[in-house]
Amino acid sequence: MPHATASWLVDNTSLSFDQIAEFCGLHILEVQAIADDTAATKLTGRDPVRAHELTMDEIEKGQANPNYVLKMLKGPEQVRRTKGPRYTPVSKRQDKPDGIAWILRNHPEISDGAIGKLIGTTRTTIAAIRDRSHWNIANITPKDPVTLGLTSQRELDALVAKAAKAAGIEAPTDTRLEGDREALIEQLRAERTAAAREAEGAGEDAPAAPIEHTAETLFRSNNG
Repeated sequence: MPHATASWLVDNTSLSFDQIAEFCGLHILEVQAIADDTAATKLTGRDPVRAHELTMDEIEKGQANPNYVLKMLKGPEQVRRTKGPRYTPVSKRQDKPDGIAWILRNHPEISDGAIGKLIGTTRTTIAAIRDRSHWNIANITPKDPVTLGLTSQRELDALVAKAAKAAGIEAPTDTRLEGDREALIEQLRAERTAAAREAEGAGEDAPAAPIEHTAETLFRSNNG
């Protein structure tokens, strides 16, 4: 719950936005939006001290030195996926072809095997979309897999950089988000508002919109 943790740190500490963003794994503009109360719904803060993720001593170190990087207390080992395709929620599986088409169009240097691991699909499906023999090709529209919630921006960026290095080319720079900072904040507000309305309409049992992934995609810094 990075957004709830960030909300608590903003309200209860004097840590810098950079420190909070780094600790919570968020973009600094997301933290700025939380501090400016631009979120569509009021976040309930999550205390990382009570959750045994931080100590007050660690927070005080960060408050005393704005360049200090907060260290999370070691938690229980998480189960890591080592084999098999990436699991994708049922609600997102219909979006896979759109995400695959986007990667094929924008990053042809990425191998089919790498796409399969990133999206959680098969080489056969990828080949069918590439040669337009897929049974539903007429309805497939290339869409950013991060926006669709199929992967994270960090994973996609790492894969693009790795593929570009292997191919001996310079990794492309995404310039789609160049522009005024306030415009980015307004876009975040619009995304959160839309997500809140969808959640209210879908009911409690509906799958939540991938706000974190969308926000991360929309607010990548122009400085890398």
